Formats: sequence, structure tokens, C-alpha cells
Amino acid sequence: MVARDLEDLCERAAEMVARAITDQVLARGRATIVLSGGTTPRRVYERLAIGTFQQAIPWDQVYLFWGDERCIPPDDPDSNYKMAHDTLISKVSIPKENIYRMPTERSDHQEAALEYEKTLRNFFGLAGEGWPRFDLALLGIGTDGHTASLFPGSPILSEKKQWVAAAYVEKLKVYRLTLTPSVFNHSAQVIFLAAGKEKAPVIKESFSADHRSSRFPFQEIRPHEGKLIFFLDQAACSLSPPFYEVSG
Repeated sequence: MVARDLEDLCERAAEMVARAITDQVLARGRATIVLSGGTTPRRVYERLAIGTFQQAIPWDQVYLFWGDERCIPPDDPDSNYKMAHDTLISKVSIPKENIYRMPTERSDHQEAALEYEKTLRNFFGLAGEGWPRFDLALLGIGTDGHTASLFPGSPILSEKKQWVAAAYVEKLKVYRLTLTPSVFNHSAQVIFLAAGKEKAPVIKESFSADHRSSRFPFQEIRPHEGKLIFFLDQAACSLSPPFYEVSG
């Protein structure tokens, strides 16, 4: 879906998120949502925390998780958790026990990844084989085509067993925790959010090329039995043809 501008994109995305939550709660009694960091998701969270969204969404039946996180304390200004807490969680009536942040304050990043995977396994009741099925995952697209903490050239892009990985990002010289592509690909719905003219080159190149041969990390996210939806503003798709909802 192509929006007029960032404001229109965020409003439309918030509407879809609210609808997805409500539908899942009515159908199953709960909604499991994977949150993302980034400027555009932040604006979506701000909308969900006010007005009719804040009042109509059954927040007590919403369970929040994170797609990736920097290996920093949760109160660090750069924390994805802190951003979501300040813009959304602290402003709605979601129970504290429904919040499942990544344990990024741990010094052992590999152990932190294993701990979060254990948390997910306990929540979804999957002790052996199988994958979690989140109701909705929100993701962004970087100017280099990365999504979550899945960067170009990362070995995690081909990971088929782990749910959560400690990713070393070479160009940033830091570790991050991230869900693996297989986890995202078992989600019922994935929404990509991208805005701004700086995203136009990667959007153009990824969608004008043969989509069967992935070049950018975000192209690895193609839900097996779910929906893949792109929310772009006109600036982000200014070099490309329009995009619409894509079924997995």
C-alpha cells in the first residue's frame, strides 16, 4: 500500500494493526505482536496509544515481543524496548506480565539469545520441533535492505534451527539479538513499514529485480502460510511502481 506521506502511512498502518489485534482477540482470546524499532514504527506506536485506538483495543489480551534489540540495558535511550515503552506501553492498559522484552542487559550475548528462545518456547508451549506463530510482526527496511538485525552477508540469514540469534553486525562492530528469518516466516502476518526518499533506491532495486533470487535481507521474509504487507509512502516508492498486499 502506498500512502501519500508519512502521516498517512502511520495512520493506515495503525488502523491495520488495531484491526489485526481485535480480530485475533475475538477469534482466539489473545493477540501476539512482534514490535520493531525505528522512526516509522515509533510514529505508529504513538497513534495506537491515543484516541480511539487506545480505547478500542483490548490491551489486556495483547502480548508484546521484539524482533530485535541492541545489546544494551532496557533503559538506554537507543533501546527498542524503551522506545516502545515510552511511546506505547506506558500509555495503555497492557499488563506487565504481557511484555516479553529481550534480555539484552546480559553480558553473554549467546546466552541471552538462548534465554529469549526459551521464553518463547515456554509461551508457545513448544519444547521440541516446531516454530512459534505470531499473529503479527512489524518490521522496517534499512537503506541497505536489512530488517530486524538481519544485515547483508549475515550467516543468520540461512539459520534453520535457532529461533533467536546473537548477531554480530560487522559494519557497526556490535552485537544484537534478533529473531531468525524462519520465525518471521511462520508468522500469520508480517507488515513492513518504510518511509522517506532515502529508502527509494533499495525499494526500486529489490522489487524491479527477479524476486526469486533474494538480494536484500528483508526479501528473506516471506511468510509460508501468512500475509506479507508493505506500507510505503510516496517518497519511498518514488523510483518504483506501486505496491500492494502480497499473500504468502
